[in-house]
Amino acid sequence: MYIQFNAILALVIGILILLRPRLLNYLVAVYLIIIGILGLFHRY
Repeated sequence: MYIQFNAILALVIGILILLRPRLLNYLVAVYLIIIGILGLFHRY
């Protein structure tokens, strides 16, 4: 499910960047924060 979440999130972010390029910085920051938080809670 983790891989599906990343794929869906990446797809949504890509579409939003195409629609509003100025959102790129914010979306990348949010994406990295989410991946970081998920990484902390899913220690292998």
